[in-house]
Amino acid sequence: MDRRSLIKQAGIAGVLAAGVAPAVHAQAAVRWRLASSFPKALDTIYGGAEVFAKQVKAMSGGKFEISVHSGGELMPAFGVVDGVQNGTVELAHTVPYYFYGKNPAFALGSAVPFGLNARQMNAWMKHGNGRKLMNEFYANYGMLSFAGGNTGTQMGGWFRKEIKAVTDFKGMKMRLGGGLIGEVMQKLGAVPQSIPGGEIYQALEKGTIDAAEWVGPYDDQKLGFNKVAPFYYYPGWWEGGPEVDFFINQKAFAALSPENQAIVEAAAAYANSDMLAKYDALNPTALKQLVAAKTKVLPFSQPVLEASFKASMEVFAENNAKSPEWKKIYEDLRAFQRDQVLWFRFAEMRFDQFMASQKL
Repeated sequence: MDRRSLIKQAGIAGVLAAGVAPAVHAQAAVRWRLASSFPKALDTIYGGAEVFAKQVKAMSGGKFEISVHSGGELMPAFGVVDGVQNGTVELAHTVPYYFYGKNPAFALGSAVPFGLNARQMNAWMKHGNGRKLMNEFYANYGMLSFAGGNTGTQMGGWFRKEIKAVTDFKGMKMRLGGGLIGEVMQKLGAVPQSIPGGEIYQALEKGTIDAAEWVGPYDDQKLGFNKVAPFYYYPGWWEGGPEVDFFINQKAFAALSPENQAIVEAAAAYANSDMLAKYDALNPTALKQLVAAKTKVLPFSQPVLEASFKASMEVFAENNAKSPEWKKIYEDLRAFQRDQVLWFRFAEMRFDQFMASQKL
């Protein structure tokens, strides 16, 4: 082969190599599965995962797709942490306090009785130590987390009878969202029940339970609780601002390109803010409709709230003694909350109180 021919062929080979290089080095299409703890009927809380998946697909130009599966479809609603931990699915969309039984510290990633409101939770997670501390803890389960929504302060639940005193809780079978509030309510005499959202109505209708809490007017109306329990109490002092999370398998996340990791984080942030905005937009109309349908909307009395606060503090002290992970995170959260309560007492609270008394 002469020198001119060799150069010519080498040039062609170089051009071909340059042409295929982008295809060789491009990130392959990514397909993940997401297990939700929520039923499809709830377009708000379940819908948060769909909003997230839609954003991931759009930002990746369709190269990163996530299929969303409702509670019970791939695994039990309360089995999603196990699914992420063992790699059955790449991620889950759930409320951390569902997994209090694994370790009390799980609840601190979402809501504790008389804890942070939604804005305060967001501040602690983003600009306090919240996300850092929780992800250090979740690493024990092979997971990391991103905020995936918030409901805002929830309602206190649906009851078959009025709650006039703390003694009215005695013997009451009540569906509650997590083990922590269950322990508090036990101190008040209630008998906590753990039931997925999609099964609450049937349990109330059949009398298997006497009361149930879920989220707030929009979701509760969709699930029809007002048809089987006439008394609707507020506030849900155990959920001042519960964060819903995306739990992601650490190995699956590490295997993503930096671009796709950034897409996941950005899509989660979008879904997080979207969910709270949606609840705030939809709850007022739903509450008015529930009242028009003869729902009795009532506040928990001051004595009930004070007894609940006392019982909560007792449970927190017990957790401090038995879980070093809880103690470390809880102390940081409460220190952050003290400053938040101080600040909110001024501009926010005064403004809200004044506006609540005015006719617009």
